[in-house]
Amino acid sequence: MLSMLPSLPQTPIFLLHLAATLFMTGLIWFVQVVHYPLFGRVGTEDYAAYQSAHAQRTTLLVMPPMLLELLTAGLLAAHPPAYVAAWQAYLGLALVGGVWLSTFLLQVPRHNLLGGGYDPDAHRALVATNWLRTLAWSLRALLVLAMTAQALG
Repeated sequence: MLSMLPSLPQTPIFLLHLAATLFMTGLIWFVQVVHYPLFGRVGTEDYAAYQSAHAQRTTLLVMPPMLLELLTAGLLAAHPPAYVAAWQAYLGLALVGGVWLSTFLLQVPRHNLLGGGYDPDAHRALVATNWLRTLAWSLRALLVLAMTAQALG
């Protein structure tokens, strides 16, 4: 099915993919180590308003690069550049899929719980399950860096 996508210039697609992946990898590490752990320090009185503002602002920041990463991962899997092994492109796409599944099956439900007010169990579960995305994006970063090295090699 992916091979039905049109063949587009591969270098710009790869560079956009590299940029989106590295941006999201840096951001997820910040979120995992700094941002999510500090949710518990906001205070229960203002927490629902904080969580609502957090969700709106975060969506505006992360949705464009996440969509770009998904789109370019699909294009690279459909038409891998000569310097990218097909298995690398498919592994990258699978990891992107894992990130999206984790986001919508694990993190979004915890954020929805927290939207009603601070819940220590939901907060702990959010931090714990977010390690899946942190690991997946870290693996993706290593993968796209290896692809870049192959391209330069």
